[in-house]
Amino acid sequence: MGNVTRPDQPDDRALLREHLLKTRIAGDVATPREGNLANYRKMVQKDPGYQFGLTLKDWTFAETLEMMARLCGVSPDPRHLRGADTIDVDLTLDALDAMGARIGIAARRRETVLLATGHPDTLMGVYRAVEDALRAAGCVVLAPAAGWSYPVTTPFGPQIREIVYTSGVAALGTDGTLRHTHDPHPMRAVLRELRDAATGHWPDLVVADHGWAGAAGEAGIETVGFADSNDPALFAGQAEGKIAVTVPLDDGIHPDHYRPLIAYLLDRAGLTG
Repeated sequence: MGNVTRPDQPDDRALLREHLLKTRIAGDVATPREGNLANYRKMVQKDPGYQFGLTLKDWTFAETLEMMARLCGVSPDPRHLRGADTIDVDLTLDALDAMGARIGIAARRRETVLLATGHPDTLMGVYRAVEDALRAAGCVVLAPAAGWSYPVTTPFGPQIREIVYTSGVAALGTDGTLRHTHDPHPMRAVLRELRDAATGHWPDLVVADHGWAGAAGEAGIETVGFADSNDPALFAGQAEGKIAVTVPLDDGIHPDHYRPLIAYLLDRAGLTG
């Protein structure tokens, strides 16, 4: 799992709380209010890029803002239109507790697990640490549909994206470079291959984000994941009962800053020491 520093003081929650606020993973985050509100409107308008593969009910903008204030901790004030916004650090910690508890159950039951990220540049270390801990506990970590590809249109012209695995963590890549994505199509391809395979493997748990998580939750798989304050769909999915846990955090912070979060998550799962 690399050089993960465990917060082993008497109150590790307080220590992590301080760290999350200091690094702005939670608290006063860098994600601007304008971007948050714009993306909430896109979800309400059912823009496919902001549904994350979920078939959501008809949310109003007011309902979405209230839900994001309740589950993520953004400002509930509809008059707050620009500037800074927030993620409630205690909501982050509560969700990490819940995610850790579910990962711990997976470890004790030796469940079959699937991990995937649309933020490989920043969050890959989190997923790899979870993968290593679950493998060590005897879990089966699936890696189906490697190499499955499809064309996308980018500002630089058409490109091919393919599913690639870093150990057992799925992501999208182009020409050897891992890419950010909201797209649910890769997870749908993964699940199609699993359905069509003769092995009988099907995930008991998915740990993911963005469209990887949304498509898994839509397929009825128990899913826990991470989401930023400008990505309302997974929070809406949690509110609708399709996503088990959504951890609110800034998903664009330097990877090293997530190390104490990793240690806390694995500690809550009972997978350290």
